[in-house]
Amino acid sequence: MTSRTGEWLEADGFGGFASHTTDYRRTRRYHALLLVARNPPTDRRVLVNGIEASIDLDGESWGLTSQTWAPPRESDPPVVRREGLEPRTTFDNTLWPTWTHELGAGTTVEHSLLVPRGQPLVILSWRLQSPATQPVPLVVRPFLSGRDYHALHRENADFNFRPEANAEAGRFLFRPYLEEPSVMAVTNGAFTEEPLWYRHFLYTEDIERGLDGIEDLAAPGSFRFDLAEGEALLVFGTLDAMRDLDGTGLVAWVRETRKAETVARRSFASPMERAASAYVVERETGRTILAGYPWFTDWGRDTFIALRGLCLATGRLSEARKILLQWSTAVSHGMLPNRFTDRGEAPDFNSVDASLWFVVAVHELRAAERRSGFIPSTVEEWQLNAAILSILRGHASGVRHRIHMDADFLLAAGEPGVQLTWMDAKVGDFVVTPRAGKPVEVQALWINALRIGGAIDAGFAGWAEEAEASFNARFWNPDAGYLYDVIDADHVAGRVDARVRPNALFAVGGLPFEVVRGARAEAIVELAEAKLLTPAGMRSLAPDDPQYRGTYSGGVWARDTAYHQGTVWPYLMGAFVEAWVRTHGLTDDARAEARTRFLEPFLATLDPDDSGHLPEIADGDSPHAARGCPFQAWSVGEALRLDRLVLRP
Repeated sequence: MTSRTGEWLEADGFGGFASHTTDYRRTRRYHALLLVARNPPTDRRVLVNGIEASIDLDGESWGLTSQTWAPPRESDPPVVRREGLEPRTTFDNTLWPTWTHELGAGTTVEHSLLVPRGQPLVILSWRLQSPATQPVPLVVRPFLSGRDYHALHRENADFNFRPEANAEAGRFLFRPYLEEPSVMAVTNGAFTEEPLWYRHFLYTEDIERGLDGIEDLAAPGSFRFDLAEGEALLVFGTLDAMRDLDGTGLVAWVRETRKAETVARRSFASPMERAASAYVVERETGRTILAGYPWFTDWGRDTFIALRGLCLATGRLSEARKILLQWSTAVSHGMLPNRFTDRGEAPDFNSVDASLWFVVAVHELRAAERRSGFIPSTVEEWQLNAAILSILRGHASGVRHRIHMDADFLLAAGEPGVQLTWMDAKVGDFVVTPRAGKPVEVQALWINALRIGGAIDAGFAGWAEEAEASFNARFWNPDAGYLYDVIDADHVAGRVDARVRPNALFAVGGLPFEVVRGARAEAIVELAEAKLLTPAGMRSLAPDDPQYRGTYSGGVWARDTAYHQGTVWPYLMGAFVEAWVRTHGLTDDARAEARTRFLEPFLATLDPDDSGHLPEIADGDSPHAARGCPFQAWSVGEALRLDRLVLRP
């Protein structure tokens, strides 16, 4: 699937993936052909970064791929070079990434790339689409590394170029480093050893993000084919994934794999539903959701928000239950972690809202299961209830980071140096939007969680009533006709943050139970529409605020200080549209109007090619260019939730 930024994604279901640009160049350190999760879905390693492919035809060389190199001088533009003439190329991703290259003399070559679900491997193929009257030599040179996917690779003396080869069986095992996974290549071509270092590949997206973007890669040799003799096949994967595969059965295996993947991919009702499947991955004995590709892992907050659209709206209730059961085992002192680390260290519990979103997700799963007639396991229900009770009791009595229920039954949270809400940008020790005190969306979540918990313990229902009364008495800002973003800011009684942010919307939409109703709810939606709404989603800060930043660009400091200060967040469209529909009577006419006015322009802006994937963020200023992570789970999830649930007649 491609994104608006011209990138495609093939995910393996374990956290690994293949991804490049549509013109087959690598513009990020994360672009790779074989990137696997050693401890799914974390500890991801880049094994095969890319390839160089060329064809000789009538004495002329045609370069099917191009590379970007660092210029001799830093002030010079990047050097883009290919080995040979440039063919006329078209790209299609209806089933999987496919390039059609038109060479000279009426010769057309199709190249495709496929990552089968549940297998850490990638299938590369090239075939002629026109008859050949002479040999059509194809040379494919892979570039290898063996590194953490956040890192970069440099030329060194330790890289092991020589493969363990069984040429007759078409098997070549590369062991670049002893501590890294091996790479198995299985092919119907011939391999020629030619160990070379390719220096100074340039990743332009990394440079634009203020990061180092220069890498050296190792090329052990080249695979050679004659396309006149048939389709060229080259499969890279982990040793375990390809232990039983060799060249003699390769053609039949690829044919069957393609057949199975074609059936599976065509079974999805829409490109967006198919895109949704990429984010649901294995974790231990259960499932989880990756927050985004290429660099995010599974984050608690993102998982529970995205799950409602990725799984519940698409009918994948069994997977949703597995995800929530898996996460329920991670409750620690009344909290769920917000992030698991890549290398298995202790998880991060730096979130006031992730645990509350878990409670909401369980509630909505149960509602979906009741509608479907599913009868859950008593043991599983006990496990989920135990997690909910631990969360609610813990948050009420006090957990990490000064999170506790105050005398007004609202939830206070925050301490210096810790970012606890979804507005969590931090540069070094500087928290950009600390929001310590009582953030507005946290209260909406807290009240919803208490109402949900009231079905297990009636005492929580009483707390919910008290908290809602306090909320409506204390959060309304009569001067703005909106809600304060934070009250008792910095834990100072009566201090307020009156910035106009989208967080107020969760008091009206985006959650099972409304906290604000009537004229105030209508005013909230109207002001959010006037100041925050864009075709790409909701701005994180009103443009008339002195701290508004309309463009998300530059180095780390510039980007992170703009992250929640005006940058558009597509996932927030879910809360806004649901709030709009609720304040317009929840009628079929209102739903139809909301689909036409909001959802359709939103998808046309962020997904013009109908790939199904949506980005993490966009610029607050027009034309609202897509930014950040190109494939984001909760952006896709909330769009699906709107399409299948909120706006369904």
